[in-house]
Amino acid sequence: MAKQTQATWGGRFEAGPAALMLRFSESASLDRRLAPYDVACSKAHSEMLAHVGLLTRKECKAIHDGLDAILADIASGRFHWEERLEDVHMNIEHALTSKVPAAAKLHTARSRNDQVATDMRLFLRDACAALSAKIKAAQAAVLSVASDNRNVLIPGYTHLQRAQPVFAAHHLLAWMEMLQRDRDRLAEVAQKANECPLGSGAVAGTTLPIDREFAAKLLGFVDSRGNPRVTQNSMDAVADRDPFIEFASACALFGVHGSRIAEDLILWSSAEFRFIALPDAFCTGSSLMPQKKNPDSCELIRGKSARLQGNLHALLTLVKGLPLAYNRDLQEDKPPLFDSFDQSSLCAEVLGATIAGMTFNAGPCADAVSDPALLATDLADYLVSRGVPFREAHHAVGAAVALAERRKCRITELATADMVRINRGFGADWASVFDLGRAVEMRKGTGMPGTAQLARQLARWAKALA
Repeated sequence: MAKQTQATWGGRFEAGPAALMLRFSESASLDRRLAPYDVACSKAHSEMLAHVGLLTRKECKAIHDGLDAILADIASGRFHWEERLEDVHMNIEHALTSKVPAAAKLHTARSRNDQVATDMRLFLRDACAALSAKIKAAQAAVLSVASDNRNVLIPGYTHLQRAQPVFAAHHLLAWMEMLQRDRDRLAEVAQKANECPLGSGAVAGTTLPIDREFAAKLLGFVDSRGNPRVTQNSMDAVADRDPFIEFASACALFGVHGSRIAEDLILWSSAEFRFIALPDAFCTGSSLMPQKKNPDSCELIRGKSARLQGNLHALLTLVKGLPLAYNRDLQEDKPPLFDSFDQSSLCAEVLGATIAGMTFNAGPCADAVSDPALLATDLADYLVSRGVPFREAHHAVGAAVALAERRKCRITELATADMVRINRGFGADWASVFDLGRAVEMRKGTGMPGTAQLARQLARWAKALA
């Protein structure tokens, strides 16, 4: 009789792995968070084995009861994780087998390869839903601040130079669009992950009469009509990490969006802008300079964006040179994936809380938006409405701006005679363009920052988030 040197695969070996190798190769310290999914996977698998006659109903019940007890021990912290058992799967199975003899049959017609692929897809479905909910909460904070400040006007910027006047709420609703795309991407990732690899085995399935569709339905891998969704190629099923990479990509892009929003908040809260005040609870001070109020929450969100991009790159690099099917390298997919979920979730919460506590400073906003140069494009539109070709109108307004700069005055302080000399299209009413109320009322097209459009967009988002 062969000496068993390892609980799961030791029959082929004369000696067990070195302690250093065990420490190097174990993953239970990381993948133990998959325990609830692993238990669900094992329950579905054992139920399927009973369904096809490879387990008795009594054996199946004993396995289920044992799995429930183990999950309770894990939740309470009583479970003893063993490094020599390598991963979450074998720790649970070994503990189960020591209590339930029938559990020795549980690994029939499955491999850890399809087991972990299934566990991770179950995790991904929940992770997508959980992260989307946190981003939605951040959207709710954005919408609340936008609604409360719907009458505040600020300059819109291009190249970080004042461009045209917009409602601050219109700027905030641009963030809403970015965050909604993040949620849409997460929904797409969850949909793509919604195929069950269980039953694919290590590489070529099994000769035993299993029912993959039966197990898939038990685990909720179904389409909108309740039909089971299973992977269609056993090799691809255990080697595929596309859903993991797509999730990390969605997190990385959310991080980019969070970073851009954070940069807006950092600029707006600076002494040079003073458009907003950030909440004290999400800022810190200086250990040296007592006057400082640093926007640390925003800076950390901006910094964690790099971390999320690094996680995506790690996953892409991990799989780029791997031959089919499974390779042990793939064990390293979990640290970046779990970290992307954890850090994205934290960033979404902090972003929402920071925005919820911010306040607009009406005075500095009004001062900044009072610059008549912000309506230079409106003046060009005025000429166009009087029959002047746009390129000619653009040139004429540019000449007027240059004249005002030479005279060290505002464009509105130029005489009508000066304007007519620049272009005959200017009438006596040309200066009426420089009225903020007129400017926002006239921007009526879909997606524009006009008064009526802003009201529609606020209502649209309130309905969407309800």
